[in-house]
Amino acid sequence: MAERATIARPYAKAAFDYARGAKALAPWSKGLQAAAAIVADARLAEASKNPKLTEAQVIGVITGVAGDDLDAGMRNFISVLAENHRLLLLPEIAQQYEALRAVVENSLDVDVVSAVTLDAAQAGKLSAALSQRFKRQVRMQTSVDASLLGGAVIRAGDLVIDGSLKGRLERLGTELDRYGHQGIGNQRPDQGANRQV
Repeated sequence: MAERATIARPYAKAAFDYARGAKALAPWSKGLQAAAAIVADARLAEASKNPKLTEAQVIGVITGVAGDDLDAGMRNFISVLAENHRLLLLPEIAQQYEALRAVVENSLDVDVVSAVTLDAAQAGKLSAALSQRFKRQVRMQTSVDASLLGGAVIRAGDLVIDGSLKGRLERLGTELDRYGHQGIGNQRPDQGANRQV
């Protein structure tokens, strides 16, 4: 994994420098994410092993599926990656590109998974609170996972804030297990800390 990240770094930097010069950081984010998702699809990986499929055809599949998400510059970038046999590094390139963009824009990508759909007001308040906490502009992506029962799980880089009801119940269970193993709760009534003499 570290080796792939190292190989991807100069490509991510080249893409970032080009996009920044073209004042197209956001469109390139969208295009790289789209291309990375296509490359990560198992069907493309399988098809790319077919010796009858030419490099141009593989590029054609990627650019055809991505459609308008790829401008001429991005299509050229995809061709360069194909020529250097680096297409499969697109997920790492996209990830490193986003990290470079976040530094320049003083922004942070945050994923919020909630038990129910957040309305616009809730999302706005949460985004403002997170921006204040992290002292950065927050780019928030939301999704729903009903198994959380209530609350939300927030992921920002390596930080995970689990405010879900499911998470709280799991922590409660862990604590109860820990105390159970220590013998607390197994005392006789006359062994309690508040025992009257």
